[in-house]
Amino acid sequence: MTIPDKKIYPRTNDTETVYLKGVITNPNIIVGDYTMYNDFVSDPVKFEKNNVLYHYPVNQDKLIIGKFCSIACGAKFLFTSANHAQKSLSTYPFPIFFEEWNLDKKQVAAAWDNKGDIVIGNDVWIGYEAVILSGVRIGNGAIIGTRAVVTKDVPPYTVVGGIPAKEIKKRYDEDIIRKLLRIGWWNWPFDKIQQYLPHIMNGDIDRSFP
Repeated sequence: MTIPDKKIYPRTNDTETVYLKGVITNPNIIVGDYTMYNDFVSDPVKFEKNNVLYHYPVNQDKLIIGKFCSIACGAKFLFTSANHAQKSLSTYPFPIFFEEWNLDKKQVAAAWDNKGDIVIGNDVWIGYEAVILSGVRIGNGAIIGTRAVVTKDVPPYTVVGGIPAKEIKKRYDEDIIRKLLRIGWWNWPFDKIQQYLPHIMNGDIDRSFP
């Protein structure tokens, strides 16, 4: 069982929290079940417009977010068009203004360096006003600190923070991380997650999981 694709509000009388899957319309943004976004400043339904920035169709890059992620107010995902081309002698994006400079419209994407997709794993917590840059991949179970600027990949179950974001600690030792990745509880059916939910919530990992 999964949540209905168009279910938006997970809690009664709470319009500040949404299931992102229910508000996404851009085919280049893919969000897993139960991933939620909270915004107490703006309308969380406008996540695509307010939080996914410089994400232009010409680049064909994607934002992929897994299941059961928690995204705090003001988190931003900055895509390729924020990266002005550094191979040029100038950082000015001349190809964007092709009409002014009589350039080939088909070369507009040469104005920036394409760093690729942003891929967020499952059960990732992204803190208040954190910024994730294009090309970054964040592993399952990672935590991104408040106002961190993530410029490179984050391994699974790793806590990072700062500008640029650096590792603060691992959430568990390597044996437990391997076990959690093998179990992949976020892919279980609803009934099984509900059955094991007390163990998930209490951090019981030694003998509680199959």
